[in-house]
Amino acid sequence: MAATLTTEKATSMKTMFTDFKQLTKVGLSLSVVFTSVTGYLLAVDTVNYFTLVLLGIGGFFMVGASNAYNQIIEKDTDAIMKRTQNRPLPTGRMSVNTALFIAILFTVLGLAILYSINPKTALFGAISIFLYTSVYTPLKPVTPLAVFVGAIPGAIPFMLGWVAATNQFGIEAGFLFMIQFFWQFPHFWAIGWLQDEEYKKVGFNMLPMNTKDKGAVKQIIFYTIIMILVSIAPVLKVSGAFYIHPITAVIVALLGIYMLYFGIKLHKSEENTDARKLMLSSILFITLVPIIYVVDKFLH
Repeated sequence: MAATLTTEKATSMKTMFTDFKQLTKVGLSLSVVFTSVTGYLLAVDTVNYFTLVLLGIGGFFMVGASNAYNQIIEKDTDAIMKRTQNRPLPTGRMSVNTALFIAILFTVLGLAILYSINPKTALFGAISIFLYTSVYTPLKPVTPLAVFVGAIPGAIPFMLGWVAATNQFGIEAGFLFMIQFFWQFPHFWAIGWLQDEEYKKVGFNMLPMNTKDKGAVKQIIFYTIIMILVSIAPVLKVSGAFYIHPITAVIVALLGIYMLYFGIKLHKSEENTDARKLMLSSILFITLVPIIYVVDKFLH
């Protein structure tokens, strides 16, 4: 009997932990932290590990809070879509009050930690949570322009690291913001393409002009090209203290062209398999490019 109770307790603890991970999207939050950390490393000459840890924890709380608010707002639509049906709120494994408590706690902790680095970092953190929760999420059923709004909080992490390091929002942070901003479009529209039927079920407008056609892919290709140009522009020394070597620009361009290749393939085929490859190549790009920038910086 006691053994059964212990097993049940362990199972329920495990479920609670899994639900907490799902609510705050731990994987996504960690990838955002990773991007913030690379932004910080690009800006400093000597690394302050204490600041770096604060940035990581504060950034994690900030993104976790945004994800929790998002799932509270979309509880009913999440219940309809296959991809989100098993989340803790639609299944009733977690109450809205519990989720709200976690979201508010994460907001307060995240912003307090970022504020301890410097006020500008906290300000951008607050803007990110506000736009994601109060503008992007409610706009999804209203207009495809929701993706543009969502790209703003989505592009803040890379730049946030620079601001944390320098307490400045200048041309360098602006470039880091733009790279991640333009990257969001091919990435999210590839997901929108794959999930189009599911999104349509709940009335989300996630593709340009809300249609799954060659016109949507033309936009994907257009924004991919802009993303490539912005990500190699630092080689021209137009981005202040943020500069990359020609060989680095070539490597970054090739990663972008790899994405562009799948965009062009998708334009020809309009097949989900190519949309999936585009999405995966976009994840490869946003993972490797920040690392390449940091390596470039520490090699010269």
